[in-house]
Amino acid sequence: MSKPLILVTNDDGITAKGIASLVEAVREIGDLVIIAPDKPQSGMGHAITVNNLLRLFKSDQYPGTVCYSCSGTPVDCVKLAIYHVMHRKPDLIVSGVNHGSNASTNVLYSGTMSAAVEGALEGIPSIGFSLLDFEPDADFEASKKIIREVVLNVLEKKMPENICLNVNIPKGKYEDLKGTKICRQARAFWEDKFDCRKDQFGRDYFWLTGEFKDYDGGEDTDIWALNNNYVSIVPVQYDLTAYNAFSHLNNWKNK
Repeated sequence: MSKPLILVTNDDGITAKGIASLVEAVREIGDLVIIAPDKPQSGMGHAITVNNLLRLFKSDQYPGTVCYSCSGTPVDCVKLAIYHVMHRKPDLIVSGVNHGSNASTNVLYSGTMSAAVEGALEGIPSIGFSLLDFEPDADFEASKKIIREVVLNVLEKKMPENICLNVNIPKGKYEDLKGTKICRQARAFWEDKFDCRKDQFGRDYFWLTGEFKDYDGGEDTDIWALNNNYVSIVPVQYDLTAYNAFSHLNNWKNK
């Protein structure tokens, strides 16, 4: 039997250590096509390029694979892969490994996870991987083992339709991890602050800062799992309908 066709992308850019570790983890599992941004695209969410040129360049970053760098966003990379480069849908999309957490509501801002969500929109099993270490030279050895385990499970046991997986991995050694937990997304948010600074001309500019606060407290969340040294796996859907609000809204009086 032929190997599965796997699309690899990320949001930290094609030269990031995280995507190199992801490529290494899945190289023996499938036939790879790699399309990733030519520069960091963190925090781009589900953005696509509509008012600018979109460029695609062949790359020798990962010899022995079909590899391109793209001037656009992670979602651009997925769209170009499916409709221009591959000419068919891959069997699996893997995105990451992100340098830093994408747990809880971070999923809304994440380019890594938006690439996986785009895959789900296309009906393709998709997984976003993130390591809780922002360092450019982070240690991804444990991540590579987790990636292989999750990917092989998805390929063998399949996934429900119209979802993707958000996998976050604690920093540290593989043998120190307590295991994996299927979790819900924690109710946690950024408390944003804007640091007002001066440029060289004395004009104001702003730098976004803040603190991530967990307001949940539940022991079934991704934040709890990560704080207790478990790998968190959250099934994510693109249907944002708040079904629990129907009964309340249907009680509104019609004018």
